[in-house]
Amino acid sequence: MKELFIKGKDWLEARKLWDVFTYVFFGGLTTLVNVGVFAGATHGGLSWQIANFLAWLLSVLFAFVTNKLWVFNSHTENLSALGWEFSKFIIARVASLGIDYGFMLLFIQSWGMNETVAKILTQFAIVAANYVFSKFVIFK
Repeated sequence: MKELFIKGKDWLEARKLWDVFTYVFFGGLTTLVNVGVFAGATHGGLSWQIANFLAWLLSVLFAFVTNKLWVFNSHTENLSALGWEFSKFIIARVASLGIDYGFMLLFIQSWGMNETVAKILTQFAIVAANYVFSKFVIFK
């Protein structure tokens, strides 16, 4: 199994796709955190607006750690550099939160879509935007 993993990783790295693969993998896990928290919070009685923010907050913290350590292998020299990297990450994620709320408003209030279905569909745009922010702005 380990041999297969190494061959697959080498193949992806040779084509400069390893970052994309790990981002999609950990992005999928981040999406599960986001949708899971959202669904749990809305089913627990919170409004979709508050549930969406809570889901965003917890998934951002999860995503920062996984992106830093395993997707982009970012190494910072000191606490100040880590703080700057985290600040850029938060700023980019606030921008994607705006995209998230925009789509959620459109899907739920304008189109009458189920909240959880809207949340799942919104994640496609969020994952793409966050990859671009992370790859070219934050962990370059």
